[in-house]
Amino acid sequence: MNRRNFIYLMGCGCLSASLHACTSAPITERKQLKLIPESKLNAQAAQLYEQVKKKAKLSDDKDSLDKIIQIGSKIENSISEYFYKNNMDDPTVNFSWEYILIDNKKIKNAWCMPGGKIAVYTGMLDITKNDDGLAAVMGHEIAHAVAKHSVERASRTVLLNTTTGIIDIATGGKLSQVNRTTGMNTVGLLSQIGIMNPFTRKQESEADYLGLIFSSLSGYDIRETPKIWERMKKANKGKEPPEFMSTHPSNDRRIEQINTWMNKVILEYPPIS
Repeated sequence: MNRRNFIYLMGCGCLSASLHACTSAPITERKQLKLIPESKLNAQAAQLYEQVKKKAKLSDDKDSLDKIIQIGSKIENSISEYFYKNNMDDPTVNFSWEYILIDNKKIKNAWCMPGGKIAVYTGMLDITKNDDGLAAVMGHEIAHAVAKHSVERASRTVLLNTTTGIIDIATGGKLSQVNRTTGMNTVGLLSQIGIMNPFTRKQESEADYLGLIFSSLSGYDIRETPKIWERMKKANKGKEPPEFMSTHPSNDRRIEQINTWMNKVILEYPPIS
């Protein structure tokens, strides 16, 4: 097979896969590309989560863990109830929810793996301060899983790598030559800064928005949310990379966006009884 035919067939294959894998994010209805089966990532996440539980130092603060589970359960139920009441498919139907508290005061973070596997670090509790703050953080992390952001990122990575390979072949190895000349993955770096980072920042903003909704549906005061990022900004002493180099929006941008969405979310997504 000559190079032209190979490129044509690969291009048609990528286009066909893309057309058959387009879906929409829940609530925001943002168009998404999903080439990787969700079940595959959920299974991988479950295995990795078990490794984390074995290797990380889990906190013996039972009261804090119980609080995390309590808030998480309220958010779980509110999400399912919202989609049920609106005659929509529940994106969490295949989740196996689980929560751990990792004993590390230096790390001010939390995360949610695909399938509802959640971890909160004890350092984050110094930022959240109260139930509303903790709900804001957990709502944001859960939103990533609900919106299938990991599936979307993995799919985009596959598509980007395939496309880069096709272009490299089409140009007679010009992209590979650039990498060899510079002694680094220049093409990959430019793709990260110019394509993946902006996309990931968009996902983070979407998780901020959905997180507000999930917290509000669960009966928590979302007016606490911008205060979280104010405290995070203070804890980081204002040090953060330029936004174009980061996978996250700046703290100032997040605060501005959250304040813009606040009244709309309070009015349109009141607590579910």
